[in-house]
Amino acid sequence: MASESTPGARRKQLIIGLAVGALVGVGISFWTGFWLWLAAGLAVGLAAGALIKPPAE
Repeated sequence: MASESTPGARRKQLIIGLAVGALVGVGISFWTGFWLWLAAGLAVGLAAGALIKPPAE
């Protein structure tokens, strides 16, 4: 049931997840004034990047 993905696609997926997580973390940190939300955003981005289905090549 799990589809095989290439290492390049997997790496791209994790990098996109980190970028989105960083943007979300910076946005929430700026909005709330609490800078530790950046780390939370990065963690969510990594988790989402690791869990979502890899893009088709």
